[in-house]
Amino acid sequence: MQFSFEETERCEVRKPRFRSGRDSGWTARARLLCAQLSLPGLAEKVVVKWNGRMRSTAGRATWPDAVVELNPALLEISTSETERTFLHELAHLVAYERAGNRRIKPHGPEWRRACCHLGIPGERAGHNLPLPSRTMRRRWRYFCPECWAVIERVRRMENCSACYACCLKYNRGEYDERFRFVEKRIS
Repeated sequence: MQFSFEETERCEVRKPRFRSGRDSGWTARARLLCAQLSLPGLAEKVVVKWNGRMRSTAGRATWPDAVVELNPALLEISTSETERTFLHELAHLVAYERAGNRRIKPHGPEWRRACCHLGIPGERAGHNLPLPSRTMRRRWRYFCPECWAVIERVRRMENCSACYACCLKYNRGEYDERFRFVEKRIS
C-alpha cells in the first residue's frame, strides 16, 4: 500500500449559498440606530436574522416581535442593497414603535417619516432586485352570470360567493343568489 502526498487537485471550499439565523453585527447596528432615534424599548428587543427560506422577498419586519428578516441572496447582489433593505425593514419597526397602539398603514406616512430619519428619504414600497418572482398557477375561474366579470384564483372558493358590484348595484350590497359566481376549473 502506497500513499502519495503530492499536491493534487484542490477541493474548492464554497461558502454556503444561504445563511440562516441571527446576525449579531446587523442586530447591533439596528440597536444603535434605534437608540439614536430615542427608542430604547425597540433598541432593547430588535433582532436581525437571515432567512434562507425567502426567495422573492427581499426582507420582512415582524411586529411586535421586533424582528427584521433579510434574504441571504441580498449578499450576492450588493452591500448597498442589503443596507437599503435593512433600513427599509427597520423603518417598519420604528414606525410601529412610535405609533404605539394606533393602527398604521405598512407604507404610510409614519413609515415614510421613519425612512427619512434612517437616511433613506423617498424609499419605495417594492423592489426591483434580481430575485426570482413567484407565480402561482391559477386553477379556478369564476364569472358573474350578470355582468360577466371574471375572477381567477389559485384555491377553490369554499363558500358561496357573489359578484359584489352586481349585489351593490341591484340589491343594495346584500348577497343575492342571482349574482352567485359560476365556477369553472382551468385545466
